[in-house]
This record gives sequence, C-alpha cells and structure tokens, in this order.
Amino acid sequence: MGEILAGILFGALFLDVETGIITFFAQLGSIFLLFTAGYKEVSLRDLRPAVLVAFIPTLTQLVFAFAFGFMLGKIFNFTFLQSLFMAVALSPTAIGVVIRILIDLNYLSSRPGLVMLSSAVLDDIIAISLLSLIVTFARFNRAPSALAVLTISGKILLFLLIMYILGKYFFPRLFVHAQKMHAKEAVFSLVVMTALFSSYLAELFELHATIGAFIGGMLISEIPLAKIPDVQSKVEGLAYGILIPLFFAFIGYSIDLYALVKAGIFVPVVTLLALSGKLIGGFIGSKAIGFNFCESLAFGAGVMPRAGIELVMLTIGRGIGIIGEEIFSAMVFMVIVSILISPSALKFAIQAERKNKTGNELKVG
Repeated sequence: MGEILAGILFGALFLDVETGIITFFAQLGSIFLLFTAGYKEVSLRDLRPAVLVAFIPTLTQLVFAFAFGFMLGKIFNFTFLQSLFMAVALSPTAIGVVIRILIDLNYLSSRPGLVMLSSAVLDDIIAISLLSLIVTFARFNRAPSALAVLTISGKILLFLLIMYILGKYFFPRLFVHAQKMHAKEAVFSLVVMTALFSSYLAELFELHATIGAFIGGMLISEIPLAKIPDVQSKVEGLAYGILIPLFFAFIGYSIDLYALVKAGIFVPVVTLLALSGKLIGGFIGSKAIGFNFCESLAFGAGVMPRAGIELVMLTIGRGIGIIGEEIFSAMVFMVIVSILISPSALKFAIQAERKNKTGNELKVG
C-alpha cells in the first residue's frame, strides 16, 4: 500500500512527467504480479484436497460479491458490460495479504486458516477466468451472440489446452535441459522467459497477458527444478524488488484525485458493498461447513482484502474502456480501505475465537 500512496503523492506533485517508460515497466509489473501469484502462492497439488472443503464458502462469497457488484452497476445506471465487470472486479481476494495476516497471527495452520487460503486461491482462479471472457466481450459494442460466446470459449479452451500440454510435457524437459547446461542463471532465465512467453501466447488468443502469466506460473510451480530456492528467491527479487512496486506506484500515480472527488457517493457505496459482500458471503459459507461464529467471522474478515489481482483487473478495465477515471479511482480507494480494515477485523475475530475456546476448556476442566 505504501507504493500506491507514494504514487499518489508523486502524481500530485509532478503532473507533466512523461510516463511512457514507467507504463512499460508497470505493465511488466502486472504480468509478474500474477505470474508470481501462480508460481509461488498457488500449488495445484496442495489445492486439490482442499477444493471440496473450500467450495461452499468460496461459492457463497463469490455469489454475494458478484451480486453486490452487479447491483452496484444497476444502481448507478452502468451498461450491462460495466455491471458485469464490477461484479467480477469485486470477486478476487488478495492471496498475499491473506497469507501475511494468517502467518502474523499464527493462524495459517488452523482449519479455518487453511480453508481461507484455499478459498482465496479459488476466488482468484474463477475471477481471472471470468475476466478473460469479459476482456474478449469488450470488443463488442453489444451483447455478444451465441456464436461469439462459443468462439470466445473455444479460444480460451484451446489456450488452456496448449498451456496444459506445454506444462505437462515440454516445460519439464526444457528445465532439465537448462540445468544440464551448467550455465549461470539458466534456470532463472527460463522461468522469466516462461512468464513472458505465457503472456505473449495469451495475447495471441486475444486474452490478456496477465491471464497467461498466471496460468504459466501455476504450471511451472509443479516443476521441482523451477522451484529451487535460489531460483525462486531471484524471481521474487526481480518481481517484488523492482517490477511489482513500480506497478503499485503507477496505480497510485494514475489516480485522478479530482475524479475521486467527482465520483461522490459512488466511493462510499462501492466500498461498503465490496467489503460487506465478502464478509457476509464468507460468514454464511463457513457456517455451512461447520465453523463456529467466531471462526466464520474470521473467515469473512480474512477474505475481504483486495490488492494485486483486483488492481490488475481495474487497470485492464480502464485500458480497454470499460470503466473511466472516476470508477477506477474509487475502486483503488476501496482496495486501500480493504487492506487497512481487514487485518484489524481478522485479528479481532481470531482473538475472540481463542478467548472463547479458552473459556470452554476452563469450563470442561
């Protein structure tokens, strides 16, 4: 969040700075943000057993977030495509923020913590899948025909099939070959090239580069040679040390403070609906799988924060003309508020749960 605030300050002080090169590196930052999310934070192997447990709370929070987002669009007389985009844009959960909070509170290994993390991963995968449809639909100035929907779906499926084949049969052999070269940084370079290639291939199929990067990251996360600690630390250094901070700073720089003020009532409404949709949906879903009140409250609070993927979505939406400066600025403000509120709400719920558990143990004793 510090990078966003720094970008806002920079934008307010230096209005006429040439941003071409900054935009280029910010776009690379968005690609590596989603690539590292798939590469580092999403494990298909670990995700499989948790999918069934996390499915119901994931579904309920997505339904509420999606419904609240679409309702928001209708309240403010958005077009169907804009309303659909708002619905999808309110769906993701910030995996990185969730992980940091759970680790800090020593809650990651608990059952609610594990389900929360799995649900956040599923959130992002589903939201990115829906975004790929919306990005392609944005080429139409009207609701796409059934044939157009089938064509778009076919392109997405073909892209996924090609990526699966590459990830299953080609990439592993390529990494073995890179290691045998004994060339310094060969494996690291191949990881970076995979991110860029996946992004390029996605663009060829008229998807967005960040979607390809996310899928590419997930696929090579299953290749042991690609996850060597030394290589992983270098990838994280490139991503989190240079490119991703530039992306967040560019988001802040891109905020039009005048547009934020001009958005008026939309700012508190979108913030309220975005936070309450996740909180209510997460609470109901976790209660449905047997969590107690405090655990369910912790789950709902834990899935509230938005960050990287949300900001990438907003950047894409603005770039292709679905949303304007006022909506973009208001949504970035909502992201900042969610990052500020969620840790405190989650900490309160976890402490209440632990206090309740201690009280029950004393009664039993």
